[in-house]
Amino acid sequence: MEDVMAERATTPLHAWHCDAGARMVPFAGFDMPVQYAGLKAEHEAVRGAAGLFDVSHMGELWFSGADAAPFLQHLLAGDIAKASPGRALYTCLLNEEGGIVEDLLVYGFEDRYLLVVNAANRAEVVSIVRSRLSGDVRFEDASERTALMALQGPASDAIMQALDVDLEDLKYYHHRTVTFCGCEVLVGATGYTGERGFELYVDAAHALTVWTALMEAGEPMGLLPCGLGARDTLRLEKGFCLHGNDIAPDCNPVEAGLNWTVGWKTEFHGKDALVEVKANGPKRKLVGFKMLDRGIPRKDYPILDADGQAIGMVTSGTQSPSLGEAIGMGYVATPHAERGGEVFIGVRGKALKATVTGIPFL
Repeated sequence: MEDVMAERATTPLHAWHCDAGARMVPFAGFDMPVQYAGLKAEHEAVRGAAGLFDVSHMGELWFSGADAAPFLQHLLAGDIAKASPGRALYTCLLNEEGGIVEDLLVYGFEDRYLLVVNAANRAEVVSIVRSRLSGDVRFEDASERTALMALQGPASDAIMQALDVDLEDLKYYHHRTVTFCGCEVLVGATGYTGERGFELYVDAAHALTVWTALMEAGEPMGLLPCGLGARDTLRLEKGFCLHGNDIAPDCNPVEAGLNWTVGWKTEFHGKDALVEVKANGPKRKLVGFKMLDRGIPRKDYPILDADGQAIGMVTSGTQSPSLGEAIGMGYVATPHAERGGEVFIGVRGKALKATVTGIPFL
């Protein structure tokens, strides 16, 4: 067991999580908290008050130089011009076939860009970046010296105000740098829960100070520390894709319903293949569904038609704490993707009835 633990990376807040009694699990090479008080309590805190997540396992990649913008434009599918100073962009890095190697955030500044990538894909993204670097582009992987925490929920603004930081005018997918707790913090009005909230980037050396201040300020307002379990149910209710589940290198933005992340008038790696998929129509589509029969859909469960023939596969599923219903997402053959259609989920040898819904669920 000690050897296994030694192989896992830890965030700057690891000791705090352990002292708080969090249940720790391996995730993307890190030892991460999956829950503290319990998934349902943490989920409800975010929907009704606020939750604080340690997401310091994510990767932070900085780009600067005269050619940074054109370099990123060719690297990424989105329109980099939309990541203007003070704004953020959600987009994808594609392979030659138009498949999603990574989904990520781009934060724009006056003289540089920040890419925020998934921990599990960070090494691959860095490798791709280094292999394609050209021109006047300066690249820095700041992941190991950067801590990232997500304050999410309707009480987020009030908690920040309690720390003398007023962010009420910070619009969704905008960002700014503020100073509190004696350190500089990059704050983005972004998140993975669908609630009002902020993602805070801070030097790892100051992570515990900022985290502790947030917890103390937010406790009277119902703030709870939250783990990966609640993060997953929250994002699924809002229909946010999880890389490795709902999107992957063998999935493209058209079939995943992510056309809006693509700058179709720009030039980017994998565009030709993606344009062809768009022109011909995808053979499958990512859909949401709700269970009508009793049962919880799980990743890789088959999706069947009325005759029991496989028409797709579940990519994510859970019992929604907010809805009190079992929900899921998965790819189905395009003729079966119409909203309101009847499908069946193969659960432990049984075909359980479900209905195709829109995304998000909430």
